[in-house]
Amino acid sequence: MDVTIYGIKNCDTMKKARSWLEEHDVAYEFHDYKALGIDRAHLEAWIDRAGLDTVLNRAGTTFRKLPEGEREGLSREKAIALMLDQPSMIKRPVLEAEGKLLIGFKPEIYAGTFGD
Repeated sequence: MDVTIYGIKNCDTMKKARSWLEEHDVAYEFHDYKALGIDRAHLEAWIDRAGLDTVLNRAGTTFRKLPEGEREGLSREKAIALMLDQPSMIKRPVLEAEGKLLIGFKPEIYAGTFGD
């Protein structure tokens, strides 16, 4: 199974998700937004499948530090521009596996996905 997990290396939730994958012998490729960035096509596809509110991390420090005017009334296009500029605003982790898309980390959902 081809598995790619997207996120930021030092994020605690990312560490938990990657540890879970390793403990359950799930081979994966790690895509670090900070080092490699993210492209518009991925963001658009994720938003189309999961919704903007699922992909955009409004609870994170990066988003909360934005001026109030930039946080309010976000259109899809404006949100994509913000996430392209500051990938820390993307919820983590984002996991793609054989057509499945998981956003966030919950051990029970990973277990259901990977048959564990």
